Amino acid sequence: MSSSTLTQIGAVAEPPAADAPRRRRRSRESSRLGLTVRIVLAVIASALIFFPLYWMLVIAFSPSGEVFRPGGVQLWPSRISTENFATVFARFPVADWFVNSVVIGAFVTALTVTVNLLAGYAFARIRFAGRGILFILALATMMIPVQAIMVAQFRLVTGLQIAGTYWSVILPGAAAAFGLFLARQFFLSIPQELIEAARMDGAGHLRTFVQIVLPLSKPLIAVLTLLTLLGSWNDFAWPLIALKDPSLFTLPIGLLYLKGQSTPDYSASMALALVSVIPMVILFLAFQRYFVQGFARSGIR
Repeated sequence: MSSSTLTQIGAVAEPPAADAPRRRRRSRESSRLGLTVRIVLAVIASALIFFPLYWMLVIAFSPSGEVFRPGGVQLWPSRISTENFATVFARFPVADWFVNSVVIGAFVTALTVTVNLLAGYAFARIRFAGRGILFILALATMMIPVQAIMVAQFRLVTGLQIAGTYWSVILPGAAAAFGLFLARQFFLSIPQELIEAARMDGAGHLRTFVQIVLPLSKPLIAVLTLLTLLGSWNDFAWPLIALKDPSLFTLPIGLLYLKGQSTPDYSASMALALVSVIPMVILFLAFQRYFVQGFARSGIR
């Protein structure tokens, strides 16, 4: 091949090499633009989500009636005041309602998480007749509205003579189909080799579950705990039916009771709502890392 031909080939091949820095620069600019757009969208979405909580804080810590005065809605209190909290705690047994919510939430969470972990492991790692059908039936219960079974639940707790007590709220919520599904999916992601190694060492299902599976299930336990506690904490309809004694009311029922007064105090209602919301926000922020890991490991997107 002549030298002139080689020169022509080199001239043809040279421009792509010369364009490489320009392409990399355009790629970086495109990446930065995409990152900027995602950040802006995330900030806007966060602001929209956070604004109701911010509005609750403003009303709760503003002097009574100031936010809705004729001059217009105020987005910032003229002075920080705790009189709304003092009014609520003085007029209503908020401390009792809070304790009731904590007690019911703790028992419901403990029972539900325990049942879902054990049942999820059984459906994931133990072979038995009818396993698939039972699992489908359990998932099918998620399609039944809660309101459709309240009459049956009330007749059940009445027949057990626990109506009007803590147990009338705790026992009906002692299992959740979604938690069962989440636990099964998580346990399926645990390597089968670990289970087989434990069996070769002579461990039964219970010992394998306690010593091998549970230590690896901290993200799952965090997810189940948060979801169950949040659902129990915010549950309104069933506790309203099952609990008759006002001293056993939970915070959501107490909030309705406060709103039902002849002259509703919106500032006091927001103060009580803030008392109900803040514990769950703190709990989620404390365990959000495990919460995300639990959903990722279970395959839920």
